[in-house]
Amino acid sequence: MLTIIRGIIVILFTILICIFGGIYCLFSPRDPRHVMTFGRAFGKLHKIFGITLIERIPEDTSQYGSSIYIGNHQNNYDMITMSNAVQPRTVTVGKKSLVFIPFFGQLYWLTGNILIDRENRTKAHGTISQVVDQIKKNRVSVWMFPEGTRSRRRGLLPFKTGAFHAAIAAGVPIVPVCVSSTHDRIKLNRWNNGAVIVEMLPPIDTTKYTKEQVRELAEHCRQMMQAKIEELDKEVDELNKRSHLN
Repeated sequence: MLTIIRGIIVILFTILICIFGGIYCLFSPRDPRHVMTFGRAFGKLHKIFGITLIERIPEDTSQYGSSIYIGNHQNNYDMITMSNAVQPRTVTVGKKSLVFIPFFGQLYWLTGNILIDRENRTKAHGTISQVVDQIKKNRVSVWMFPEGTRSRRRGLLPFKTGAFHAAIAAGVPIVPVCVSSTHDRIKLNRWNNGAVIVEMLPPIDTTKYTKEQVRELAEHCRQMMQAKIEELDKEVDELNKRSHLN
């Protein structure tokens, strides 16, 4: 019964946000400020799922300037956990096919996110240039998932190099954002689903790297994030044991 109630609430909330958000964005379409506004609106749904969200976001992120944020991409719950870490004037990179999702797709485009054609390898190579142009011309930050797909219980997947090529080319830092594991830890029919930790790590200076060292940079970031996620998972397990969830 709880699963059904949660499902109804999420569907209604999503439709309302997308409709009224779409109308609101029509007055200033493609404005990157909208992404944080509506990303964090969806982030409020963590309460509906019985998640205690612990956010560790530095207060001085405005000093980072334009950056490329990278996060671990687990599953659909990312929308209600990781979206709470989206910073001002930060856009995401998504598949063009997203625009065809009723309600959500239209809001995704109107808020100013970057749409790419992943099926066309020639166009996909141009994604790096597109991201760099957005950073330089519009003074935005870009959120990317270097795994390229949801990991779905497989741990942190190997990183693709697009985000790191873009960071080096644009001369902006990489800012890793780690979320503790949510695989098999959230049950729709359980009232209290315990803690999820979202932690933003210090920015990584990419000006020290050349394009020939992009894989070195990607692996450095992956190892750092892997270690942090393991640390967060242990902390969450301890927190949940205290609340008798495990």
